Amino acid sequence: MDQQKKIRPLSPHLQVYKLPLNAVASIVHRITGVILSIGLLLFVGSLLTVSVGEDAYITLQNLMNHALGTLILWLFIYALFFHLCHGVRHLIWDAGSGFEREHMDRNVYIELIASVILTVAGFFLL
Repeated sequence: MDQQKKIRPLSPHLQVYKLPLNAVASIVHRITGVILSIGLLLFVGSLLTVSVGEDAYITLQNLMNHALGTLILWLFIYALFFHLCHGVRHLIWDAGSGFEREHMDRNVYIELIASVILTVAGFFLL
């Protein structure tokens, strides 16, 4: 019995598998949803900071003007646009379209490009 356990192959680890692009996009969609939830809490916290008074508002502005604060803001905006574009793709799927393999991969690239374009456009609008 022990001899059979020793010669049995082990299941490969996750690093061995190459996930399809659609699966990676789905995982990123879930991650961006979590980021948006955290970002919403930070947004509510910033509104509360504004309501506290001028000193708290100036502190908040100093934090947001720091390079890390600006980076977090733009990552949040990118997460918003990626989540939006992926949600549009789910609406297309709900309509019964886009399930062919070549369409699925192409649509992932389209949503990635669209989310970057929307983020850059938001940068120039702000």
